[in-house]
Amino acid sequence: MRPEMLTALSALAVAVVTAAGGVATTIVGRRQPRGAQRRDDFTVVTDRMEREITRQGQKIDEMEAEVERDRARITAQDFAIRYLAGWARSLVGYMRQSQLEPPPPPQPVPDEVRPYLHDVGL
Repeated sequence: MRPEMLTALSALAVAVVTAAGGVATTIVGRRQPRGAQRRDDFTVVTDRMEREITRQGQKIDEMEAEVERDRARITAQDFAIRYLAGWARSLVGYMRQSQLEPPPPPQPVPDEVRPYLHDVGL
């Protein structure tokens, strides 16, 4: 065979392989249209995001309810502490009226308590 014939046959082989690849690409491309796949991915992502947003909303609602319960508990504790401080003051006053010396307050006052003593009048 001559070199020109060999070149022509190799070019023909390349053309056949290229054509077969094009046909295969077309067949695969028709099986899964890109647009539909992207739409499916978009709906999956948006559904997942909606579920996450709903979950986060529920979590925020639970946290807000917990904050309200904590706020109510702290208010009740504040009231109880003020009541007890007033009661202790009245007992000390009664003891002094009866010519008795009340016991000294516990010493030393803890550092955690000091900032709150002015709130109850001590």
